[in-house]
Amino acid sequence: MYIKELIDVSVKNKHADLVFKNANIVNVFTHEIIVADVAIHKGVIVGIGQYDGNKNIDLSGKYMAPGLIDSHIHIESSMLSPEEFSKVIVPRGTTTIIVDPHEIANVCGLDGIEYILDSTEDLPLNTYIMLPSCVPATNFENAGAILKAKDLEKYINHPRVLGLGEMMNYPGIINKDKNVMDKLELFYKNKKSIDGHAPYVRGKNLNAYILSGINTDHECSVEEEMIEKLRLGMYIMIREGSATKDLKNLIEGVNQYNYQRILFCTDDKHPEDLLKEGHINYNIKLSIENGIDTITAIQMATINPANCYNLKNVGAIAPGYKADLIIFDNLENFNIEEVYKDGKLVGKNKKPLFTTQKRDFSKVLKTVHLSKINKEDIQIYFEKEQGEEEVNVISLQPYSIITKKMKRKVQILDNKFQFDKQKDILKLAVIERHKNTGNIGLGLVENFKLKNGAIATTISHDSHNLIVVGDNDEDMINAVNKIISMDGGIAISSSNKILGSLSLNIGGLMSDKDIEYVNSKFSKLVDLAYNTLKVNEDIDPFLTLAFLALPVIPEIKLTDKGLFDVEKFKFINLSY
Repeated sequence: MYIKELIDVSVKNKHADLVFKNANIVNVFTHEIIVADVAIHKGVIVGIGQYDGNKNIDLSGKYMAPGLIDSHIHIESSMLSPEEFSKVIVPRGTTTIIVDPHEIANVCGLDGIEYILDSTEDLPLNTYIMLPSCVPATNFENAGAILKAKDLEKYINHPRVLGLGEMMNYPGIINKDKNVMDKLELFYKNKKSIDGHAPYVRGKNLNAYILSGINTDHECSVEEEMIEKLRLGMYIMIREGSATKDLKNLIEGVNQYNYQRILFCTDDKHPEDLLKEGHINYNIKLSIENGIDTITAIQMATINPANCYNLKNVGAIAPGYKADLIIFDNLENFNIEEVYKDGKLVGKNKKPLFTTQKRDFSKVLKTVHLSKINKEDIQIYFEKEQGEEEVNVISLQPYSIITKKMKRKVQILDNKFQFDKQKDILKLAVIERHKNTGNIGLGLVENFKLKNGAIATTISHDSHNLIVVGDNDEDMINAVNKIISMDGGIAISSSNKILGSLSLNIGGLMSDKDIEYVNSKFSKLVDLAYNTLKVNEDIDPFLTLAFLALPVIPEIKLTDKGLFDVEKFKFINLSY
């Protein structure tokens, strides 16, 4: 029996496969550093103390901690296949991720979930799944699929399925929507976790939200909101992604009494930021820089998420735990030098020491079902023939996906909106791309600050219709039609010429190419956005654009069905 052999090694009747000698062990249970040997056999930690192994590695002066855990992530936002994604994050210390595949599911339905499950099966990365709760996110948009409780039930007993992914439809909970209630009941009765998504949900509505069985939230943007949710028993994920950077706003609210209820996540992070900053190791570094002691920061990245999701064999260095380990140089800089997965060296100096094999992904290809558009398709019409009109404008906020609804005056000629080069008011269009319905939602946005061009992409959370922003119709049309010809991706047009593009053939969200290729192409797009089109440097030009189509993030968004007031949870007219 397997356990008998481990016991024999633990009591020193036989040598361990591997022993790390003289390690400075970060003990996440007792918040201390312990100097000892760590014995590993068959990929499992079997003892802490004094041991000898068939192979011994002296770590004198080095620190050892458990592998890091990202408690909430969408692989799709990296624009990489799961195989390529693992090559980036594992060498940076992440050995466990909790994935919500609602991006690919909104495009491909159950085929998208199957793709994520299948492609993560044999990676040196513990990949757990939270089944998507909101496909589509709301009834106010058209997605590529509709998933109800009965569709998700087939996966309920899958060994890597932990629960239900972020429940964005909080009005559906408060109003007791049947489809929402069916999903909550399914996961509640099967004793599965349910993740939250509740920006600015406070007071009695928050009580009702938590009462439904939800116990996490990653949408806190201010300390007061975080504290209120902690007081009501929630686990709070502090997010540091590409578009949404909440850590500095929230970290001062973390103290010795509540830190055990705090987790780290990245949610959405682009390849350029993963390579430049890192992954969960960056959350730890940033926390240290902002006054959190290193052991506490490591606890928030290891044992806390393990406890939250009832993962019994990851998140700590102790007998019976997986030998998922990171080796780093000191407590101040937290520079990870080596990463071990199941006792095998899989990353060193940020480089992967493993290879992967791509699984079949044919069912998530060819997902842009859309005819080419023309100038007439994106005209904004008014009853007034000419003059000024006061309109609702989506106002962007720095480093945030939360928007404000503002009143602005725009020019009209021949009953149509006119671009004004003196004003930072751009046209925004969301084009349904899954079933070629012809739906096109039109709106206006400020603080994007783009000039002389357009940006278009099939990444638009969460239904992932085609979204485009620009300061002239010609470039908007050119960028959209380029994406249609690529079957999904990102395109930038200026002076009616395509300056750069990135094909994302997997669901219109991810590339099947390696990270070097994707990062090179994407870095060029970032450079074009900021330096050629002069996009506002206080926003992420692509993620910010993508979130302008998500009608569950306050205050105002645009879907393929029209302009949507998130506070009132209903469609509104462009004009008053």
